[in-house]
Amino acid sequence: MAGTVKFMLDGQVHEVHSPDPTETLLNYLRYGIARTGTKEGCAEGDCGACTVVVGELVGDSVRYRAVNACILFLPTLDGKELLTVESLKGRDGGLHPVQEALVETHGSQCGFCTPGFVMSLYALYLEGPNPSRARINDALAGNLCRCTGYGPIIKAAERMHAIDTGAAPDMQAAVAALKAIRRDGTLAVSSVSTLTGREKHYYAPVTMDALADLVLAHPDATLLAGGTDVGLWITKQHRQLDVVIYVGDVAELKATRDSSDSFEIGAGVSVSDAMDMLGAHYGDMGELFRRFASVQIRNSGTLGGNIANGSPIGDSMPALIAAGTKLVLRRGGEERTIALEDYFIAYGKQDRAPGEFVARIIVPKPAAGLKYRAYKLSKRFDQDISAVCGAFALQIDDGFVTSARIAFGGMAATPKRATNAEAAITGQRWTRETAEAGMKAMAEDYAPISDMRASASYRLMAAQNLLMKAFVETTEGAATRLVGDRELAHA
Repeated sequence: MAGTVKFMLDGQVHEVHSPDPTETLLNYLRYGIARTGTKEGCAEGDCGACTVVVGELVGDSVRYRAVNACILFLPTLDGKELLTVESLKGRDGGLHPVQEALVETHGSQCGFCTPGFVMSLYALYLEGPNPSRARINDALAGNLCRCTGYGPIIKAAERMHAIDTGAAPDMQAAVAALKAIRRDGTLAVSSVSTLTGREKHYYAPVTMDALADLVLAHPDATLLAGGTDVGLWITKQHRQLDVVIYVGDVAELKATRDSSDSFEIGAGVSVSDAMDMLGAHYGDMGELFRRFASVQIRNSGTLGGNIANGSPIGDSMPALIAAGTKLVLRRGGEERTIALEDYFIAYGKQDRAPGEFVARIIVPKPAAGLKYRAYKLSKRFDQDISAVCGAFALQIDDGFVTSARIAFGGMAATPKRATNAEAAITGQRWTRETAEAGMKAMAEDYAPISDMRASASYRLMAAQNLLMKAFVETTEGAATRLVGDRELAHA
C-alpha cells in the first residue's frame, strides 16, 4: 500500500497504515502501541528522555545511532529498524549488559531519565569495547540527569562490555530484513487531521530527480531532513504542515566526495558524518561541531538543513563561511552555485527561489599554511545555543596576512562576514597592532542586539576579543590547546 510505513521492530516487520504525516515517533510509541518505556520530557530534543536507537542500511551493514523520538516524524522510519528500551530485554527476560551495568554501578535513582540513558549507552555499546572517557562524555551529553549525577553512569559505560560482549544484534539478519523492506520509489502518505479537518500529505522520494519534481510541484511544501528544527514546529508551535517532503531517503543527498582540493557533501549528510569528514582537516571546525547540540541531534540533523533554515545563530555557518564554502542549489533540472555568505539575504530570507533546494555543500580543503580557528561562546559548554560563534581563516606568508576570512553568528540578522576587519588586517604584518586594528574595524561590521543569551555590548566585545585570541594562538600560542576535555592540535 502506498500509504503504509514499514519498519523493523523487535525482529518483525511493523506496519502503520496511513499515519498522520507529522505524528512524532514518541507519541506513536506511547499512545499508539503502549511502549511507555520511552519517556516524554522536553519535547524538543534537549533532555534525552525519549532516546531510541534507529538502524539504517548502509551498504551491506546496518548503522545504529541514538536519536530523539520526540521530534522524529513517524513516517521517516520507513525502511529502517527501531530499537526501544523494551527491545533490549533478553529472551529469558533478563537485563541487557547496559542495564545490568547501570544496576551494578547504582546509576539510577528516580528512574525517569534511565531509559534514555540506557539507549544512549546501547548505541555506544554497539560501537565496540573500550570507549574513551571523552567518547563516553560525548555520548551522554544529550541526556539530562538530576538525581544520580553522571559519575555512576560513566562507570556503567566503562563496565558494560565487561559483563557480556555477546549481546549485539545479528548484523546479517538485520541487513537481510532491511533489504527485504527497502522500497525503490516515492512513499506517499496522506491523512486528515481530526482536529482541523485539513488533509496532510507526506512524500519521501528516493532519487534526486523525483525530489526536484516534487519540490517544483509543491513549492510551498515543508522540506524535512532530520527534523531537529521542523519537529519543534509541531511540538512547540503546534503548526499544521499540509505538505511535507522528506529528503532523508534520497541517496544522492547523502553522498560525499573527497577530491584533491575540496569536499563535496550532500545536503542530507548528517552533522555527525560531516563532522568526521571536515574535522580531520579543520580541527577547530570538528571541535565546534562536537559542541553542536548533542549526539542524538547531530545524528538526525543534517548539514544542509542547518544551512537551509538560515538561522543567524546556526553554528555551522560561520565556520563554513570562513572556510570559503559554496552551495549548489537545484531547481528542476538546473543547478547553480553561490558562495555560502551570499545565500543569506535578511532574517528569515535566503537566496532560494520557489521550487529550489540546497543540493550540495562544497568546502575547500585548507591551503598549506592556513591558520584556521573557530570559537563558540555559550552559557553551557556542551549542547547550548551560541551567544557568539566566530571563525577565522588567515593565510600568513612571511609574517604578512595575505588573505583573511572572518565570519560570525549571533552578531547580526544573518551569519555575516567581518569585511571591514578583514580589510584592516589583509596586507599587513601579523602583529598585535594589526589585530587591534582589526578589532577596532569590527565595530563597523556589526551592530548586534541584546537578548536572553547576551547583551549587544558583550557580543561586540567578545567578537573583538576572539580576533585577538586568534592572533595569540597563531603567533604567540602553543601548538596545542585544551578544549573541554581534549587537546586540540594546530598547525
